[in-house]
Amino acid sequence: MSLRITPLTDPAHGPHGRRLAWLASDADSIPAGTAFLRLLDGGQEHLAELDLRVHPAERRKGVGSRLLNTAVATARDNARRRVVAQAEAGSPGDHFLAARGFRKVLTFRYTRLAMADVDTTVLAGIVERPHPGYRLTSWQGTVSDNLARTFAASRRAMDDMPMDDAEYGTVAWDVDRVRAAAKAVEQRGDRLHTVVAIDASNGSIAAFTELVIPGNGAGDGQHYGTGVLPEHRGHGLGRWMKAESIRQAHRDYPDLDGLLTDTADSNAHMRRINDDLGYTPTHTTHQHQLDL
Repeated sequence: MSLRITPLTDPAHGPHGRRLAWLASDADSIPAGTAFLRLLDGGQEHLAELDLRVHPAERRKGVGSRLLNTAVATARDNARRRVVAQAEAGSPGDHFLAARGFRKVLTFRYTRLAMADVDTTVLAGIVERPHPGYRLTSWQGTVSDNLARTFAASRRAMDDMPMDDAEYGTVAWDVDRVRAAAKAVEQRGDRLHTVVAIDASNGSIAAFTELVIPGNGAGDGQHYGTGVLPEHRGHGLGRWMKAESIRQAHRDYPDLDGLLTDTADSNAHMRRINDDLGYTPTHTTHQHQLDL
């Protein structure tokens, strides 16, 4: 098969990482596959994230291998030590990565909560139960100025989440970065909702959970990060916040079908929270890593 690999200009070029892209096409200029390589920074300068896709009709013709070789060479040229990629367990992509030197380092479990199955009485019971020393607050979009600094500081709650053999490094968060992340969601037309637990003794954020709703308020929303600072764990804050996030989504978006979340299979605590709140499994993916 005559194959041409064409570099593309990716519009998703942000302040905290950049993404490179390639298109594979045949002799008639018919697209056969794509590869996107995200070069991370802010504490993750050793990493590159790969998203490689080949049209089913074009598989086993060398398209994936050519795209992979191009992306890996670019990662090396940019002094990356690891390339990571994700594929659904048992899929052709899962087997492709394993056959080309990648090793499985992490398993993600994906679950969904159907909004039609939400029991608002149960949610109210969770949300209204007192959590002495803490209070909930929430916002849509970008964090307010008075909470921006403590919100950025609370992001370290994710630093020690179970990641098995994955080597993600430590993401460096500051006020500019949390605002840029919110702006990115807004610019693509979606709505970012954040619920936080505040330490009543000093007004600092002890924990947070984020939910992104499609701009039209329909379809499925997607949970982003949920984290509790180590010094505030053991008080049920994760379940409390997530229940409030679900309650708000159910109240404010009547056309919403469901909520999606993904959790490392080894994160037993967060998996229990999701199970208790009614999330049901949809599929499993494997995180693969190639050491350069």
